[in-house]
Amino acid sequence: MLDTESQSGVTDPLVFTTTDRGHSPEEMAEMALNKIMSVSEDAPSVIREQAYAHRQRLKEVLIFYMRRMCQSERTTIWALMKKQGHEDVAEIIRRL
Repeated sequence: MLDTESQSGVTDPLVFTTTDRGHSPEEMAEMALNKIMSVSEDAPSVIREQAYAHRQRLKEVLIFYMRRMCQSERTTIWALMKKQGHEDVAEIIRRL
């Protein structure tokens, strides 16, 4: 006979806010990581340390690609503004 127990708990929601700006790639990476993985404080220390190291590396990868995505989105907006004849706006966006 197979006996399985599964526990799932509901965690407290996390709210991230900013003032007069959007979220940075670092903040977005942290939000994503909170959804992707968690590390139990009850885990053996070797496993917990390995999980934290993996989490940190994953965060670095997420930040790298989120920064690239931001630049790509600005390039797309720049091209669209330029194509529609808004060279002044396009130049402002290019400088961001």
